[in-house]
Amino acid sequence: MIWDVEAIRAQFPILQQQVNGSPLVYLDNAATTQKPQAVLDAILAFYTECNSNVHRGAHKLSDEATRRYEKARDDVAAFINASSRAEVIWTSGTTESINIIAKGMSERLQAGDEVVVTELEHHANLIPWQQACKASGATLKIAPIFDDGSLNEGAFAALLNSNVKMVAMPHISNALGTVNAVQKLTAQVREKAPAALVLIDGAQGVAHGGVDVQAIGADFYVFSGHKLFAPTGVGVLWGRKSVLADWPVWLTGGEMIASVTYQDATWGELPNRLEAGTPNIAGVIGLGAAVNWLAAQDLVAMQAHEKLLLARALELAEQLPAMRVVGAAADKVAILSFVLEGAHPADIGFLLDRQGIAIRTGEHCAQPLMRRLDVPGTARASFSIYNTEQEVERLFAGLKKAQSMLL
Repeated sequence: MIWDVEAIRAQFPILQQQVNGSPLVYLDNAATTQKPQAVLDAILAFYTECNSNVHRGAHKLSDEATRRYEKARDDVAAFINASSRAEVIWTSGTTESINIIAKGMSERLQAGDEVVVTELEHHANLIPWQQACKASGATLKIAPIFDDGSLNEGAFAALLNSNVKMVAMPHISNALGTVNAVQKLTAQVREKAPAALVLIDGAQGVAHGGVDVQAIGADFYVFSGHKLFAPTGVGVLWGRKSVLADWPVWLTGGEMIASVTYQDATWGELPNRLEAGTPNIAGVIGLGAAVNWLAAQDLVAMQAHEKLLLARALELAEQLPAMRVVGAAADKVAILSFVLEGAHPADIGFLLDRQGIAIRTGEHCAQPLMRRLDVPGTARASFSIYNTEQEVERLFAGLKKAQSMLL
């Protein structure tokens, strides 16, 4: 079980460059992962071999574009173990996927109903539910976390009752790396709030492999391509076929219809009914290539490598007295969110960038969570399968240099 990180790195052209005179150390993977050559090749091949619209053309290029586009749907369905390809709906990303469900729920919720989210939410899995509750008169409930960034599962369970109609939660916190026990939590919802639908924000979860939507047991699992070694602007709404079959349509127009008159229209079957307009064909094909590339990797070795990177980062953090790690849940992925005493996160990010080290700083689209943890924001180093222990060490060498300039 050996992860050949150098062989993996060689497949990512962008990692071979220098930034500000130093070899690039890319540690902003929770925001966007880089793309392997296999994904770049698939996108280029579409544009150079069969660039055309899908489903509509009566010619060879359109037929081939449609074949590659729909094969990507099959590949994604297999990657997440969907029970049907019709359950894979293409969207622009996690945010649109959540909004499709929240907009539909706003038409179904009413006063007295309750929606449960957690204190860990990215804005994209909070604001849509705020707005759905405001539009419908339903009540939004927030499941609290402990100070270490882990979900208070007892308090979560206590919020569940027959009035709860929707539960939405992250698989993994983008700001802290906390992993939620989504299968266990979904089972609790089924027991205590049987009328509720469950949505899992999988934006951070899917890139670490091993997502099985049937095993998780939720009604929806959503994610973005750009956090999964695929292009930006493409994502997936997976939903149970029985739930999506009559879900309120998000957009209307071409492709999603069954029949149209000047006075009325009827909608087609899944997945078309939730996919109006010309899709991001190249992005979908790139996403299909990305999941195939990832599925071909050794999942156990990959996950072990990520744990090794996190362990090394935490070891070095203990040797830097001015550093405080924010988010110390027992189960977390390789995301290191931290503050340095006397240093603003933005200044840390700037000084690291001058050394060729890319991290993220700020509130991470999680303002309520930052307030809950009593920090204005953090610096966040997020590691991926192509990062090395040497890069972890470069991060901390860079932090010591930045610290000497700031304090």
